[in-house]
Amino acid sequence: MEDILRPIYQERASLKSTLGILLIEKRENNSPITDTFDYILFVIVDEAEESVFLKHYTYQDKKAALHIVKEEQLKEWLLLGTNRKVVDWIYNGKVLFDRNEYLDHLKTEIREFPFYGRKLKIGMEFAKLIRRYMDGKGFFEKGHYLDAYNHIVHSLHHLARLEVIEQGFYPEVTVWNQVKHMEPEIYKLYKELISSEETLEKRLELLFLASEFLIYSRTNTGSQHLVEIMSTKEDPWTIAELMDHPELKFYSVDLGVLLEYLIEKKVIDVIKVETKGQDVYHRFYRV
Repeated sequence: MEDILRPIYQERASLKSTLGILLIEKRENNSPITDTFDYILFVIVDEAEESVFLKHYTYQDKKAALHIVKEEQLKEWLLLGTNRKVVDWIYNGKVLFDRNEYLDHLKTEIREFPFYGRKLKIGMEFAKLIRRYMDGKGFFEKGHYLDAYNHIVHSLHHLARLEVIEQGFYPEVTVWNQVKHMEPEIYKLYKELISSEETLEKRLELLFLASEFLIYSRTNTGSQHLVEIMSTKEDPWTIAELMDHPELKFYSVDLGVLLEYLIEKKVIDVIKVETKGQDVYHRFYRV
């Protein structure tokens, strides 16, 4: 199949905009890594009209997909963790073309995981963790146990990803395989949730108690990125200023609930400023 695909990737390699080309082969049936395709051609370019361009091919009983991705889009995926299989592609893909050792440098960057990018990703994962935990707890207290279960599973995933990032690695698709060796306590919680013979209500009750401690113990690390940004000016921040900040915008809708959690834990202070309305105050924030 690689011979069949050669004219396709050779054509892409001849273009000045192409930075690197990888070939990813399916490792097992129904592999989520390749979206069930037998082969993926992953082409990274520095200029393109579209951020992502796809083409599908078939040859006899095999199928292949061509992904042409703009470098800017790839960097966003790596930063936000919104396309985790790409990390696997870069790690394990066969290099077919590498302009000026671009792919070699990219692999090194992912392996070493620059500390600045790590702090931002930790902050984003912590915000998502707080959101899922709070929503799940709310459903639990109302007796909606299946909805609570859904949210606590997601919160444990964010807790697992947070641990992996803290250890200096990119979370992979098989994040629980990573966490099993890095932080057995989190892995044990996950196993108890999905395989315990206790009633769902009892499992959730125990999980929320245990999760509360694990989340609290990571508050300083999880809020470091936000706190450092808020410390860059003496005046308190409005919520609009925080939402408009070029880095905090990645927190999206989770920023508000993260602020409330950090206020409750006395990491962030609320400053009240009078308005023209009686007993109505503007709400500002500072560390």
